[in-house]
Amino acid sequence: MSVMDFIEPVLYIGITQSFFAGLLIATKKPYGTPQKIMTAWVFLFCIEMIFALINRTMLDVYSFPFITFTYGPLLYLYIRHMTKPRLRFSPWNALHFIPFLVFFAVSVIFREEPLFDDLRGFFVIDRFIPLRIVYSVCFFLSITAYSILSFMEIRKHQHRLQDEISFTSGRLTLNWLKIISITFYTGYFVIFILGGIKILGGIFPGDPYVLTFVFIAFFSFAYSFYAIRQPEILQFIEEKRPDNNNSEPGEPEKYARSGLREEQAEEYLARLITHMEEEKPYLNGDLTISDLSRRTGIPRHYITEILNEKHGRNFFSFVNEYRIREVMTRIKDPKYNHYTLLAIAFDSGFNSKSTFNTFFKAYTGKTPSAYRKDMEMN
Repeated sequence: MSVMDFIEPVLYIGITQSFFAGLLIATKKPYGTPQKIMTAWVFLFCIEMIFALINRTMLDVYSFPFITFTYGPLLYLYIRHMTKPRLRFSPWNALHFIPFLVFFAVSVIFREEPLFDDLRGFFVIDRFIPLRIVYSVCFFLSITAYSILSFMEIRKHQHRLQDEISFTSGRLTLNWLKIISITFYTGYFVIFILGGIKILGGIFPGDPYVLTFVFIAFFSFAYSFYAIRQPEILQFIEEKRPDNNNSEPGEPEKYARSGLREEQAEEYLARLITHMEEEKPYLNGDLTISDLSRRTGIPRHYITEILNEKHGRNFFSFVNEYRIREVMTRIKDPKYNHYTLLAIAFDSGFNSKSTFNTFFKAYTGKTPSAYRKDMEMN
């Protein structure tokens, strides 16, 4: 079977599934900015594969692929708007697509020129060699830069979450998006390396570019699958709006920005600790900072500030340390001897085995099983 015989079924499958995936995302409710961006992205997957099929079987639509210059910006914008639900789509975002527009125009203008038909002739001295070099460098820089920016946005989002929620959730942390994004970059990087091998040595059989169709078909499925399942996270990610921005002369700079006085911060911290020890809200595995704010009457942005500045903890660590102490108390209690460690952990508010094990080892210096064994021997 030739490469073309193999790639055509891939293109047909990719076109069909990306088209229907785009329709599913477009009809999902609520249909916010992240969903609109993902819809556009999945349909662009579909369009690129249609163009590739036409270009290889019927007529020359373009001289080199240009739609790939939208993938990096769309990935970045999707993550930005998913992690910042209140962020409005700005007309300035169109600047991200300038390279796409430039190479679209150039590709159409020179659509009948065999610019990339044979990579072994990449460095042949002709009038198009500057274009080939500029295109390749810009393509690599685009994929690299936007992959890094996307990864950084997800990391910042996950860090912010630790001031918002006390549990772990893949749909909130967007770990699926981080993994797929890394795979996305790795896939294109491999293709770029294979292209370089083909250009310099000519030892790679066939055209490495055809592998992109396999990657595009895979990513169109993966992104659409998870995007359809991804819930709104607005209820957990909210802008912090201080209730008053007045500050008094002479108070510490770290509190001047929010208007929270030193003595008020101490009183709020004492109230938080008393509530945690007496009411044990941490037993609720889905506890959020909004829940704790409602229970204590302390504005949520003040809770974040107090924990960070006065207690040296983020909300995630603050709550889970109480859960660890609850687990330790129950392990020492004979009536819990017949409970498994995981059952005790879940009953104490944890919803993840890995989070429980990590926190327990960090807090006690021992694994849960080693700690229980020590308690039984004493």
